[in-house]
Order: sequence, then C-alpha cells, then structure tokens
Amino acid sequence: MTTSTPVAAAVAPAVAPASPTRRGGGAALFAALLGFAVITIDVSAVNIALPGIQESLHSGMTGLQWVADAYTLMFAGLMLSAGALGDRTGARRAYAWGTALFTVASLACALAPGLGTLIAARVFQGGAAAVLMPASLALIRQAYEDPRRRARAIALWTVGGSVSMAAGPVLGGVLTEHVGWRAVFFLNLPVGAAILALLTRVARSPRRPAPLDVTGQLTAVLALAGLTFAVIEGGHGGWTAPPVLGALAVAVLSGIGFYVTERRHRAPMVPLSMLNRRTVSVSLVVGFALNLGFYGVVFLLGLYLQQLRGMSATAAGLMFVPLAVVITATNLVSPRAAERLGRRRVVVTGVLVLALAMFALLPLGRTTPLWLVLVLLVPTGMGGAFAVPAVTAMLMDSVPGERVGTASGMLNALRQTGGALAVALFGAVLSEGGAGFSVDGMRVGLLVAGGVLCVTAGLAGRGLPRGR
Repeated sequence: MTTSTPVAAAVAPAVAPASPTRRGGGAALFAALLGFAVITIDVSAVNIALPGIQESLHSGMTGLQWVADAYTLMFAGLMLSAGALGDRTGARRAYAWGTALFTVASLACALAPGLGTLIAARVFQGGAAAVLMPASLALIRQAYEDPRRRARAIALWTVGGSVSMAAGPVLGGVLTEHVGWRAVFFLNLPVGAAILALLTRVARSPRRPAPLDVTGQLTAVLALAGLTFAVIEGGHGGWTAPPVLGALAVAVLSGIGFYVTERRHRAPMVPLSMLNRRTVSVSLVVGFALNLGFYGVVFLLGLYLQQLRGMSATAAGLMFVPLAVVITATNLVSPRAAERLGRRRVVVTGVLVLALAMFALLPLGRTTPLWLVLVLLVPTGMGGAFAVPAVTAMLMDSVPGERVGTASGMLNALRQTGGALAVALFGAVLSEGGAGFSVDGMRVGLLVAGGVLCVTAGLAGRGLPRGR
C-alpha cells in the first residue's frame, strides 16, 4: 500500500532530469532501495516497540502518540518541498545529506535519556525521511536512462518496500524483546553507513533551478502540527483546555496563511489551481482517508496485541507478516483489475473494503481467537492496496506532465497526514477516560474511521471519472 504513490513520481520529469551517464547504476539502485527500506522499517518497527518505550521511559499514551507522530508530521509536512530541494542540490547530494541526518537522528533516538529527547530526535528523523523519499527515486531515474531498465529498477525498489513493511514489525519485535527498544534505532546506523559508502560510486547528479516556497512550507507544517497537537491533547486534557484551543487557533491561522501564500507566490509549493480539478481534489481526499484507516489499525493493533492480549513483542510483530503479504499481492492485482473494471470501480471498491474492515474489527476483545484476528485483518490489507495504485494513476493522468511530480508530492503529503491524524485520533480515544488500553475507545476510533471511509467512497463514486 505504501509503495505505489512514490513510484508514479519516479517516472515524472519533475522529479529529476535523466542523466546521460549510467556510472554506478547498481550502486544507485542499492542505495535507493536501502534508504526506502530503512524509512519504511522505521515506521513499522517503532510501532511494535511503543509498549517497550512506554515502560522504559515511563510514558503515557500521549507520549507514545508523539513518538509516532513526530516522525510522520515532519515526513508529511516537508514532503511537498523536498523534491525541489533535491533538484536544487542534486539528487546524490540531497540523498547523502538526508542519509547523514537520518543516521545521526537515529543515534540520538537510541541514546535518548528521556521522552522529550526521543520525540525531538524523531522530528529530525521525519524531516530526513522526507528528503530521502524523492531523492531515492531521482537517483534511480538518473542511473537508468533506458525506460525498460528503469521500470525494472523501480519494480525492485517497490518490492523492497513491501519486504521492508513485512520485516519491520518482526525486526521491531525481536529487537525490542531480546535486546531492547533502543536497538530498533541502532539498526539504522550500519545501514546509513552502507548507503553513504555506495553513494561514493554514484555519478554526480545534475542540478536545476527549483524555487523554494519557504513561507508556504512553514505555514503547512504549523497547520498540521497544530491540528495534530489539538487532537492528541484534546483526548487527554479536554477539548476546551487552553492549550488545545490555542493549538486549534494556530492550525486555523496557519491554514489561512498557507492559502494566502500559495495564491500570491509566483512558484507555489501547492498550485491551488490544481485543486480546482475534481479528479485531483477527490484523489487527495481518497489518499488521506485510506491512510487514516490503515495506519490507525496498525497503531491500534500493536497496542492491542501487547497491552490487552499480553503478547510478546516478537509474537506481535509476527502477526503483521500476513498483512504485509496480502498488501503486496493485492498491489500486483490492482492494475490488472483497473484495466478490466475501470479505475473508479477499483478505487471505490478498495475504499469500501477498508471501511468494512473497520467495522469487522469492532468485535475484537480480550479473548478473541488469534486466528480470527488474522482473518479480520485481511480486508484491512486488501482495501488500501487495491485502491492506491488506481487512484495514483488517475491523479497522474489528470495533471499536465510538468505537474506530475508536484501532484505526487501532494498525494504523498496527504497520505502521511492521514497517518499522523490516525495515530492522534486512535490514541486519544484509546485512553480517554482512564489509563491503559480501552476497548470502548478502540471501537469508537474504528467507527469514526469507518464512517470517514464510507463518505469517501461516496465522494469517489461521484467525483472520479468513468472509464479505464
């Protein structure tokens, strides 16, 4: 589910111009694959490590939410301008800088003496991940001039992401249980060193002038951070608490500032005229809703299995492997289904399946058989993985060629935003009214996510174009 959107950006001229040189093509591909793997593993492995972090650093649910969301917030907020930064500095240099920052931030996470330090380090990790994602694709485009060889390289890159998604929870569980949660972050250090060593064999990347929308970037991050803070803290301190109301005010004012900036900027980060296209705006809503449901369940399941069911971190991690297999298989089936049934049908079907998955998980409790939990998770993996490739293709086809990279960045940013708000929402309702894991709160979160997805399915059915 997570690999389809960035793939579309890789074939777009807006990502980076193809270089005539192919020196170090294999090294570039391996470096790109390792980078994509490590930022994917970092999300899924940390989710499994959250209970261990809670026990070690004496954190409540709010702290766990910020450990997860500090990374995702910066990933989402900086995704819009990270591509332009890579174009200005060159893909290889941007990738090296991003890798170095990610590695140093991982070391800071591993050595964090307290929760505040860990959250701050996660912010830098997320910012580095935002740089790595588009730069990794630009490296592949630069290294493989031939479209067929490039397509095969991108396919390997996407498979690497799927394998990493499956490996992340298992690695996170094994390391957390047998070594400690800090090992999850120490694991990034040798990977970062290997990437930097591989980059010495990659040809220097060309640069091109790419305007940076600093004000738009700042207001976007502030709006997202304010909204997430309000949702997280509102579930614990009350929705009328002064910090929550202040955060909402920051979110609203920053959102207005973002709108005004993008209207007036000569080279806006988000061209608002693109949003006037119904296919574009609906596709972005679909991407947001899909990640809201999917990542809400991933966050929920890690806590449910360990805190409510008393499973070990390793066993909880293994529970995610079938989910990752289903996602990978469905991603491969989705394009063929879109050719036969039409993209709109595939998108609507995928959204509805994920909505039904939310409702199917409502009966989960302390004594639900584990085999039934696995069965109920199947539609969770199928729904988003079925819809994402089709909605990505529709979005790419609805914008001019020179805007494909921008559109892909917008979709990625909205999907990451959905993931961040999912953690905020599910965490708020899980512990509202008391300490520990709340089954009633879990069900409230599932109902809200399912309702959002049902509305989104109706919107997609009316707003996306017909045809194949």
